[in-house]
Amino acid sequence: MSHKIAILGASGYTGAELVRLIATHPGMQIVALSADRKAGQSMGAVFPHLRHLDLLELVTIDQIDFGGVDLVFCALPHATSQEVIRELPKTVKIVDLSADFRLRDAAAYEKWYGKPHAAPEQQAEAVYGLTEFYRDEIRAARLVAGTGCNAATGQFALRPLIAAGVIDLDEIVIDLKTGVSGAGRSLKENLLHAELSEGTHAYSAGGTHRHLAEFDQEFSAVAGRPVQVQFTPHLLPANRGILATVYVRGSAETVHETLRAAYADEPFLEVLPFGELPSTRHVRGSNFCHLGVVGDRIAGRAVVVAALDNLTKGSSGQALQNANLMLGNAETEGLMLAPVFP
Repeated sequence: MSHKIAILGASGYTGAELVRLIATHPGMQIVALSADRKAGQSMGAVFPHLRHLDLLELVTIDQIDFGGVDLVFCALPHATSQEVIRELPKTVKIVDLSADFRLRDAAAYEKWYGKPHAAPEQQAEAVYGLTEFYRDEIRAARLVAGTGCNAATGQFALRPLIAAGVIDLDEIVIDLKTGVSGAGRSLKENLLHAELSEGTHAYSAGGTHRHLAEFDQEFSAVAGRPVQVQFTPHLLPANRGILATVYVRGSAETVHETLRAAYADEPFLEVLPFGELPSTRHVRGSNFCHLGVVGDRIAGRAVVVAALDNLTKGSSGQALQNANLMLGNAETEGLMLAPVFP
C-alpha cells in the first residue's frame, strides 16, 4: 500500500531533505508540496539536486486538498505550524518539524518562544518525537512533534545514563557544535559566507538557547526530579552535522556499557568501542547517530561524544522514522541509506 504524503514548507532545507528521503520510499507517494514565496515554481528550480525526480509544482497550503492525504509533514517556521495544524482535518496524521508542539507545558512554550501557544487543544494530543524512547506512543499518535536537532543529540548521549543513575545529575555539561543549515534557509547577514567561513563562535550561551526547554522537560521526566544541564552551542562553518561533547561525573567504563546495552538493538544508534570517538563526516546525509565514550585524566569523570546529521537524524530522517511507525511501515523503511563519504 502506498500512503499519500503532503509536505508543507517544501522549499526549506528540511522539506528538501524529506523529498530526498521519500523519493525512494516504497510505501509513500508525495501528492502535494507547499511553499509560500516560491509557490508556482518546480522543486527542480528551487533545489536543482532534485531535478531528476518527477515532482508536483509547489503550491500554497490553501490550494491543497487534504481529503486524500494520509500524512502531512509540516516543515514550517515556528509559530506558523500551530496556526496551520489547528485547521488540518482530524483524519490526517501529522509530523511537525517545528518547535510548536515539543513542550507539553503551554507556559513553558510562552516563556521560551515569547508568545502564547495558539493551539492548546492540539498540544494536548501531541507526542514527543524522539523515536527510540516514545515508540508506542508514536504508533498510536495523530500528531507527533519532532525534536530539536541539538536536543536530540544531547538526549541520545544522556537519557540512558540518567535513567540508570550512573552519573551525577548536577554536573552535566553539553558543549555542542552545529552546522549552519540548522539555522534554516532564510537570508541572514551573520550566515553569509564572508561572515561565517574560517571561524566558529558560541551563541545563546548562559542558558538562553531554546532547546534547553526540551532538556529540562525530558531529563527531569526521566530522572523523576528537576535536572538542569549547562549547554553551549557553537556554529561551525560547515553545512551539515552536529557534534556534542558531553562531560559527566561517573565511571567511564560504566557509562560506555550503559549506552552500549541501551542501544544494542537500535538500528540507527551506533555505540563505538570504548575509547573511540565519532565524527560528523561518518554520519553525513544519513539517519545514524554515532556515540563514543572516553575516560578523563581526572578520576571518576567521563566524556561522551555524539555525532549526527542535523537535517537527517536530527530532523527529516527522524520525522520519516516517526511517520513509518504512524503508518504501520517498518521503522527503517527508506532510511537505511549509507552516509555520504568523503
